[in-house]
Amino acid sequence: LHPSPMRLYTLTRRHFAVVFVVFLMCFGLTVFVGVAGRCSSFSSKYSRPQELCDEIIIVHLGYLNYTQYKINVTLKDLEGISQNIQNVTFVVKTYNPTFSQVEIWFRFVFVVITFTVTCMFAHSLRKFPMRDWGIEQKWMSILLPLLLLYNDPFFPLSFLTNSWFPGMLDAIFQALFLCALLLFWLCVYHGFRVQGERKCLTFYLPKLVLVGLLWFSAVILGIWQLVNELQDPTYQYDIDIKHFQGMKVFFLLLVAMYVLYLGFLLLRAWSELKNMPYSDLRLKFLTALTFLVLIISMIILYLRFGSKALQDNFVAKILLLNYSLPAEFVSFYGLLNFYLYTLAFIYSPSKNTLYDSQLKDNPAFSMLNDSDDEVIYG
Repeated sequence: LHPSPMRLYTLTRRHFAVVFVVFLMCFGLTVFVGVAGRCSSFSSKYSRPQELCDEIIIVHLGYLNYTQYKINVTLKDLEGISQNIQNVTFVVKTYNPTFSQVEIWFRFVFVVITFTVTCMFAHSLRKFPMRDWGIEQKWMSILLPLLLLYNDPFFPLSFLTNSWFPGMLDAIFQALFLCALLLFWLCVYHGFRVQGERKCLTFYLPKLVLVGLLWFSAVILGIWQLVNELQDPTYQYDIDIKHFQGMKVFFLLLVAMYVLYLGFLLLRAWSELKNMPYSDLRLKFLTALTFLVLIISMIILYLRFGSKALQDNFVAKILLLNYSLPAEFVSFYGLLNFYLYTLAFIYSPSKNTLYDSQLKDNPAFSMLNDSDDEVIYG
């Protein structure tokens, strides 16, 4: 058995525990830094005696081109309401400049760190031919540059220009990275069982079609609302409820298919590889870290959206960064960034990997393939 050059094989249980603890500490630090500050949108809400109605957006302004705005609000068809409306409360919400600074600086820091990690990861693999790379290492060489785009180095343009293009670019980058991450999980859990050549038509094409449709529907939902809101300050997604309803059902159907497919691949991999050297270690580590990240992500989304997680513009809200607190922004971005950084560290070769690889490739040292080290990780 010829393992891929990874630091994963050289770590003990204590080292793995330290990796998980450092990951959680870095994530907790980003949440702590982002706790202060507030941000929100320009909205209003109606109130009745002892009852609060759901808030609705009267008008939203993506950019302020004038120093003064005059807004006339007229309430119609209130005669048929059983309970009289005694007062209407208008709440003006604006983006806090402090939050904008936090968002810009955090994105900048993540861009710099991601660029550094990408260069270090590529430098660590330069001495190994690509045929010796594991499927995780090949995918990391794709995910790290996409993570750079996910952090959006062009984000400051949204504050310098009153155009929908920077927002559209950000939505595309986010959807591209998230769908690439979904494709990574499918390919890796399937690739654990398929050694050797992985054919494009049978291995990659079905996964590309499924994830590609997810990406397409997510981008359409995000850009549709973004462009309409900037072009029409009074636009509401309720007007296009039929379109959003169809897209939401289509999107949720794709998500259900993805979850079932991923669960099938995970169960097959777990049943077939649990006693195989090296492969079981790769499977257990990736599953444990990914499961931890998914649990934290679900908690963040639930705290942010609550019971409205399945409303019609849910996907658009995620892609358009409608966060109410800086902690929500930095927690989600920090989680995905540190997840990729941890994988890059684990999947990069250790200092002794090149020497060990040369020994294993030499027939004179073929007995080393059955050494005690391999039994430990079997």
